[in-house]
Amino acid sequence: MPPAGDAAALFQRAQALLPRIAHGAAQRERERELPYALAREVANAGLLTFRIPKAYGGPGGSMRDAIRFLIDLAAVDSNLAQALRPNFGLVEGLLFGQDNEAERQLWFQRLLAGQIVGNGGVERGGRHGEIRATIRRRGDHYVVNGTKYYSTGALYADWISSIALDEHGKETHFAVPRGRAGLELVDDFDAIGQRLTASGTTRFADLRVEADELRISYFPRDRRNPVTPLFQLYLAATEAGIARNALHDATWFAREKARPIKHSSAQRSVDDPYVQETIGQIAALVFAAEATTLRAAEAIDAAWADRLSNASLTEASIAVAQAQYFAVDAALKSSEFAFDVGGASSCDREYNLDRHWRNARTVANHNPRQWKAAVVGAWLLKGEAPPTTGLF
Repeated sequence: MPPAGDAAALFQRAQALLPRIAHGAAQRERERELPYALAREVANAGLLTFRIPKAYGGPGGSMRDAIRFLIDLAAVDSNLAQALRPNFGLVEGLLFGQDNEAERQLWFQRLLAGQIVGNGGVERGGRHGEIRATIRRRGDHYVVNGTKYYSTGALYADWISSIALDEHGKETHFAVPRGRAGLELVDDFDAIGQRLTASGTTRFADLRVEADELRISYFPRDRRNPVTPLFQLYLAATEAGIARNALHDATWFAREKARPIKHSSAQRSVDDPYVQETIGQIAALVFAAEATTLRAAEAIDAAWADRLSNASLTEASIAVAQAQYFAVDAALKSSEFAFDVGGASSCDREYNLDRHWRNARTVANHNPRQWKAAVVGAWLLKGEAPPTTGLF
């Protein structure tokens, strides 16, 4: 589709597409059918471009706009929402970068044309975040060798972005077309949840990387930046969407499938006061999770408006940490409460209600929520700012 003129146009496209994504989502997870075509539809509709400025042909949306859409997407398919995370991080990094006009033009146009970026991600073994993949110069190009895991969205992507160490131990970023010889994408992600995020293994075997495929990193780990809070808030948005999806399924099950327990005062489950209470509890959790996540998005917008001052970026990180903590709790509780509206039949595999808890638990394990709470506590008690490790 042609680039959208503003965020409102993108939301209209999303509302037309989201019901199609919702249809069969539970079955896709149960059968482990990766939604390749749906990922392509999201990209073709321009829904990865919310934050691309109007000056580059994009809609010029706010962070709040982007996060609002991501909650909506996660509420119908949290796997697909998380799988597209690298694209939003790429845009934010380019916006943050300086003296990178050529790279902005290149990547913004690719995204506006419907192309998708995936991640040749974190490696297993060693210390968290340790990189052992290597990149070496060979004539007029470079060669990469190594193995990555947690390659979010790679199987859906046109471009694979990754990191390797050069001969001096310096992190070197690059992005190559997914069909390049020496690049192998393996569908072996085997977590209990989020199984369709295409987050499996990426192997580099003498992968050729051209000089113009090297990228500058706009994701510094030694100072505050707006990219890190986005990546973390993205996870909170996914959790908030999972909570809403659990509410949707619980409401449907109570209306269409459940029957009151024998000693209930009601003839229909929808009239049972405890079913009503349970739905109300889930609804309150969903309402609050979405509200806190959107408020944290506004904190990132405020940091941009404040020219990304250290103070405003710190406030944004604190806001995101709080939103993450609550969104995780809300998603886990909502997905557990969903079973309280029905009897034993709610556990039937055909309904796949357990996917909500499994998905919420898997997203939550990306970054322990205890650290989120502890960092906020340290800030309030001692004025100690969050770490700049890339997780806050």
